[in-house]
Amino acid sequence: MNDHWYDIKNIETVDSPSIALYLEHLKFNIEEMVSMVHGQTDRLMPHIKTNKMPRVMKLLLESGISKFKASTISEAEIAAEAGATAVLIAHQLVGPKLDRFLQLIKHYPNTAFSTLVDNVDSAELLNQKAEETELNANIYIDINNGMDRSGIQIGPGLDELINYLKICKSLNFKGLHAYDGHLRDSDFEVRNQKIEQGVMDVVVYFDTLRIDYPQAQLICGGTPSFTSHLLQENRITSPGTCVLWDWGYGEKLTEQNFKHAALLVTRIISKPTEGIITIDLGHKSVAAENPIDKRVKFLNIDDYELLSQSEEHGVIKVKDWDKYKVGDVLYGIPYHICPSINLHDEVSVIENGKKVDTWEITARKRKLRF
Repeated sequence: MNDHWYDIKNIETVDSPSIALYLEHLKFNIEEMVSMVHGQTDRLMPHIKTNKMPRVMKLLLESGISKFKASTISEAEIAAEAGATAVLIAHQLVGPKLDRFLQLIKHYPNTAFSTLVDNVDSAELLNQKAEETELNANIYIDINNGMDRSGIQIGPGLDELINYLKICKSLNFKGLHAYDGHLRDSDFEVRNQKIEQGVMDVVVYFDTLRIDYPQAQLICGGTPSFTSHLLQENRITSPGTCVLWDWGYGEKLTEQNFKHAALLVTRIISKPTEGIITIDLGHKSVAAENPIDKRVKFLNIDDYELLSQSEEHGVIKVKDWDKYKVGDVLYGIPYHICPSINLHDEVSVIENGKKVDTWEITARKRKLRF
């Protein structure tokens, strides 16, 4: 690969701070994801939360992928608009989101929407609202298999929920959902062993469940566990980050062969004192949930240290201070691409080294039509 593959020839047309989307790398990542399941695209349910863009959804659909996972109503909406056949909103919906979810079902009859439940009370409320609107809602049960963030554990409570669903006339039980995003060991063998240990009880329960529900599906994991769950043909996998890739997973998931398709573009705006440059990349423009040294990795400077960030500024300690000029462009790989994308309204699309288009990050909005 060209060491300076990221250089944009018409960089004067790209504002900063912003995100540049490299089309060749994006297409490569989609093709790689499909090839990893040997073209069995029905086993893929990519997560929309990473890209949030209708134009990216179009490319995913053109590759043969038609089912998606979402975090928000907006993400589900852009998938339906693009032509998705199925969308799982992988959140247990509360408050007004229940009504918004039912509006999606009514407005997009060609898309099979579903959501998660992990308790009887939530199932009862969704069933009631669906019945009142004369609709049927598809649901998956969210299983807590070790992350302790959401879901119900395997046990009597799950049995009770399964039995309760049998009397919910407006809910269609579709299967189980298990997310193991806490397992991110760099060594694939170690990670794979932990993932399989964590999902063992879920698989046993699921196999028993299929006696009564032969069409039930088991949806598992995200990008870190993609390379494990794809080995088991009865599991649907939900990678998301790999469509764009980032520094964090690129560093940890070394067995996955994806390319960085989204970079941060920033410029030097000041040289306030010797050894220090200031850029226009503050924490409003790159995910700031990690420590300062785990937010962005710059590709075209060496021997640097990101000292601090404020809302609109990033302060960097550099060697060879004299060679840098105000206005110089820096390219950076975000450590975590998903929340970084969510901070921007659009991306500059780069093809053959030049900006050729602008794509809107539509689903960063919390509400579109519904």
